Amino acid sequence: MYHYEYVSKKQAAPFKAELIEIIKKVQEEVRDDFTFQFTFIGSSSRNMITFDPTTNKGFDFDVNIEVNDDDENYDAGEIRTILRNAFTRVSRQYGYNKFEDSTRVITIKVVDYWRSRISHSCDFAVVYNSKKGQQYIRFNKETGKYTWEFQTQPYKDLEKRADFLKKNGHWDEVLDVYLDKKNSNDNPDKRSRSLYAETINECYSRHHK
Repeated sequence: MYHYEYVSKKQAAPFKAELIEIIKKVQEEVRDDFTFQFTFIGSSSRNMITFDPTTNKGFDFDVNIEVNDDDENYDAGEIRTILRNAFTRVSRQYGYNKFEDSTRVITIKVVDYWRSRISHSCDFAVVYNSKKGQQYIRFNKETGKYTWEFQTQPYKDLEKRADFLKKNGHWDEVLDVYLDKKNSNDNPDKRSRSLYAETINECYSRHHK
C-alpha cells in the first residue's frame, strides 16, 4: 500500500517548465528529420500529479508526441530511435540520468543514486491521430521491432469522457478513485496514464446513462 497524495500546481510548475524547455530543444534537434507537436495528457494535464513521500518515487508526467510525417519518410523504429536519442542527449544537460525504452513510451528520469530515489520522470508516447483513431508506436521487446498500433479501448475518447465527468459534478469522485488506484497498484509496469484511463472509464460508465 502506497501513500500517494496530490501535488499542488505550484509545486509541479518548475518541473513542468523544465520539461517544456527540454521538449523545445528536442524539437530543434530533430527538425532536419521531422517536426512534432506535444501535449501534456491525463493526470499531467488536469492538475492530478501525485507524489508519495514514503517511497523513492517522485513526480511523474505524461506527454504525447505527435510527429508530422504524412509522407511516411520514416518507419516507426526510426521515429522512436531519433526521438529517444534526442531526448537522451538534451535531458542529460538538465540532470536526467536514467533512460528507458518501454513498450508504449520513452522515459527519462532524474535518479538520486545517493538517496536511492527518483526525483521526477516523464513518459513520452509517440502518437498519430487519424480519422480511424489514435495510433502509437509500440516497442516489442521480444522481437526488438517497433510498429504503429491503434490505442486500445480504454484510451478512446478519454478526454471527452473526462470533460463529461467534470461538467456534471463528478470530478471529486475521479480524484478519489485515481488516488485509490495509485495507492493500491502492485503492478510496476502499470503507469500513471493507464491508471488515469481506468479511472475515467470506470467513473464514466457509472454516471453516463
